[in-house]
Amino acid sequence: MIDTILCDEKAAWDKTVAKFGGHPLQLWGWGEVKAAHNWRVQRITIVDSNETIGAAQILLRNLPKPLNQLSYIPRGPVYKQGREDDVLAAIVNYVKHKLPCAVLTIEPDTEHPLRAKGWRQSPNNILLSRTLILDLTHTTDELLAAMTKKTRQYIRKSGRAGLDIKPVKTRQDIAACLEIYRQTAKRAKFALHDDQYYYDIHNKLGEYSQIFAAYEDNRPVSFLWLATSRETSFELYGGMNDRGQALRANYALKWHAITECKRQGIKRYDMNGLLND
Repeated sequence: MIDTILCDEKAAWDKTVAKFGGHPLQLWGWGEVKAAHNWRVQRITIVDSNETIGAAQILLRNLPKPLNQLSYIPRGPVYKQGREDDVLAAIVNYVKHKLPCAVLTIEPDTEHPLRAKGWRQSPNNILLSRTLILDLTHTTDELLAAMTKKTRQYIRKSGRAGLDIKPVKTRQDIAACLEIYRQTAKRAKFALHDDQYYYDIHNKLGEYSQIFAAYEDNRPVSFLWLATSRETSFELYGGMNDRGQALRANYALKWHAITECKRQGIKRYDMNGLLND
């Protein structure tokens, strides 16, 4: 018999996400970030005869009247291989009876369309609908060989620019990265959250938030912000100032992040979008 059980224990939840190779957006900390910023969150595990076969972090948000609420599962659910349909059916049943909503939307961490009965492709998306994922089980030579010649040239050139690339840990250093992000947003004409949203991400994700910055003369010129789980690294944000652009610092920085994730044993590096998105 398949049961659906609420989970209210952080360590147990993150252990389940790791067990099934889940995406960082299914981690407890990401749900806490969204809960602090106008969403609600429920976390359910799906159990069959005392064996956990899947789990889903469900984000909830009110919709304008007369609609009820949106139920949303980002890059989930997680599940045991071969039990996808059972897990999806259990989630639908739970949402239907426990979470009255206008729609249940999932953006699964897979390139394959859902085969389960009753699901259909939505014309709308919350996350970017296309991305590039690097397989970090390849060697660094193989990863470089798969890149364009110009990309390899830029990586080498920016690597010779004397940049110091290191992790960002303190609130002061995060603030410096956010200043670069504001410059990037102004240049590219996109909107940002308030600063507290980004501080909350770093605090609530904890060890799963990794920020790297490239420094010239102890001043940051580019940064890259990742959310990581046991198997997947996901680019959240990044940017560079005018000096970083001149040095093409993002190339050396991203290559550093990729190789560091590989060193940590992470298997996938999700770019979170394509250049033409």
